[in-house]
Amino acid sequence: MAIGTKPDPKQTITQPRLGVVGWARWGWRQLTSMRTALFLLLLLAIGAVPGSVFPQRNFDPGRTADWIERHETTGPILDKLGAFEVYSSPWFSAIYLLLFISLIGCIIPRTGVHLRAMRGKPPRAPRRLARLEAHAEGEVEGSVEEVREAATTVLRGRRFRVASHDEVSVSAEKGYLKETGNLVFHTSLVVLIVGVAVGYLWGWKADIIVPSGESFVSTVTRYDTWAPGPLVDESSLVPFVVTVEEMTADFNDRDPAAGSFGMPRDFEANVSVDPIEGEEFTDAIKVNGPLEMKDATVFLLGNGYAPVVTVKDTEGQVLYKGATAFLAQDGNYRSTGAIKVGAASEPEQFGFVGLFLPTATIDPELGPISVFPDTRAPALALSLYTGELYPGGSPQSVFTLDTESMDKVETADGTDQTRLWLTPGDTKKLPGDRGTITFDGIERYAGFSVRHDPGEELVLISSLLALGGLIVTLVVRRRRVFVRLTEVDGRVRVEVGGMSRDDDEGLTEVVEQVRDRLIGESRTS
Repeated sequence: MAIGTKPDPKQTITQPRLGVVGWARWGWRQLTSMRTALFLLLLLAIGAVPGSVFPQRNFDPGRTADWIERHETTGPILDKLGAFEVYSSPWFSAIYLLLFISLIGCIIPRTGVHLRAMRGKPPRAPRRLARLEAHAEGEVEGSVEEVREAATTVLRGRRFRVASHDEVSVSAEKGYLKETGNLVFHTSLVVLIVGVAVGYLWGWKADIIVPSGESFVSTVTRYDTWAPGPLVDESSLVPFVVTVEEMTADFNDRDPAAGSFGMPRDFEANVSVDPIEGEEFTDAIKVNGPLEMKDATVFLLGNGYAPVVTVKDTEGQVLYKGATAFLAQDGNYRSTGAIKVGAASEPEQFGFVGLFLPTATIDPELGPISVFPDTRAPALALSLYTGELYPGGSPQSVFTLDTESMDKVETADGTDQTRLWLTPGDTKKLPGDRGTITFDGIERYAGFSVRHDPGEELVLISSLLALGGLIVTLVVRRRRVFVRLTEVDGRVRVEVGGMSRDDDEGLTEVVEQVRDRLIGESRTS
């Protein structure tokens, strides 16, 4: 169209088409932008919330099944959405991978730009330094060449990279470490994601309860709960044996009126370890002092009491004998548990729902309670049930008894449920000629969490590097300082200007110090 002519309203304007390559390039730029990376990081944090709110199937399948069963409407819907397998769900994995790709797409081009900037020279000084963020000027005696050399010396003394693009100016720049720290931070995030993925895929976690005097072997069948990663080969577990020699606990009993009365001072599990492929050794496991081994780490997560009971039939045959772990419900270790007398019992299976009280008393309003966490006056309260212990063969917690397929055993007059109250050494007859139960004593138990995380060292190193890179990014300032010289009546007029990429309150002070140093050196010379 010629200049000055009017456009034809009937003429259509043809816009260029991006095409497949253009749209792909546009999508890649959007994905690898810093804004997208931050959004995906936020989305990943939000996506992890259901993993801490809802029980996860790979960690506790029994609890997950119970939750779904209790919530008949919302449970199946949430299950289809992956709320009970968050970290292995397709949507969480998609966010995870997109964040990984976005970070790499941000890091690689920025690394190239940073390397070129480090090899290059500071840019030319602007003609009008007064327009910069910080500005100072003055006059000195001497020649332009002498002042320029002095300015170069002063700026290099302040650890600036210096270059002169002409005879009347000096350009200086510092703070390249800021971008280095930024790149280290983002690269460490990528390595951190890789480390977490390695731990998830090839790591495993297991829990087990071990009474004092007993031991466990690190095998899949021995653990109470077992949560392997998707790529874990169960046959590749390196076995080891841990024996709990003694589980000790120390409670504050000095001042009943104080708020800390009954509070724990220390927990410790003294163990002996047989690594199978090595020499046996002893160690003490504490809450913040795990047992470190080559292929696993054993954490002390809990402790409690395990009443030792013996159940016999009417002929004196032992049906059940051993320490049964009870789960503490409060700070005074009022504990609940279940004693399950299995297939050996005749003519039917039966079990007890129990309440263990380390220092027992009967409160008029609250009923049986414990007033101190140590075993000052221990007692065991039991209720008897008969029926099928494991309906459908489904797994259940060692601390609970599934009474849906069982019946309460009532007293002889049929007015109330049978309840037994035992103290150590007591033997009580069971109703219905079912035999006897004896409260033999009390053992402490240790609750261990055994974990193998092959990515933990990678996560630790990358976390420290990310923290270091973030600190460098926040502390270091990226500054440019320019000096322009003008000869006026036998003197040299000095203009110093400075600029920074971020808010820099100290930039004006730096510019003035450079100006003052040049004037001072000129007077000295």
